[in-house]
Amino acid sequence: MAEIDYYFYCASPFTYLGHNKICEVAERHKATLNYKPVNLHAIWDVSGAVPPGQRPPVRQRQRLVELQRLAAWRGLPIKTEPKHWPVDAALADRVIIALVEAGHDPRYFMSKVLSGVWANDDNIADEAVLTSYLSQVGLDALPALTDAKTSVVAAIRDRNSQDAIAADAVGVPTYVLNGEAFWGQDRIELLDEALTTGRKPFHPK
Repeated sequence: MAEIDYYFYCASPFTYLGHNKICEVAERHKATLNYKPVNLHAIWDVSGAVPPGQRPPVRQRQRLVELQRLAAWRGLPIKTEPKHWPVDAALADRVIIALVEAGHDPRYFMSKVLSGVWANDDNIADEAVLTSYLSQVGLDALPALTDAKTSVVAAIRDRNSQDAIAADAVGVPTYVLNGEAFWGQDRIELLDEALTTGRKPFHPK
């Protein structure tokens, strides 16, 4: 069975736009998705990227166009300038790690978090909001939120970030299949093709 390492940050619009699709592709191919939240700024420090507000105006404008175009392609609603953004998604990331460590599938909680930012104007840094999401998807909020605040879970997120850097992730989302990194939700169809054909992975050398 194929495994896909899924590196993401819960405040990323591109993670939001690709989440349903990567889950569908993995499910169709009976591949395992390894959910790996990261510190996006740690990756950007290596890849040379900067936060959207620090980019040249032309790139900021094109980002807003791209978000609308991709949302239309994926059939998803989007608020390109949501009420609570920028937002610190570290706690939401760590809740996902806590869920994984406890043996739970975080897929639907993660969907709530991502659409919370980019479609519903929710504040995902608010613990009460995360508690509500957990309850809505049938998960017990108390252990997940308690574990999310531990140093063990924080260390896993740091390790995920270093693993993403080692895998040549430029940003998020990045999906790694057989050592080949597919950066960006617009690479999901190429990952799908790699799974379908079973081709050998491509590498820089």
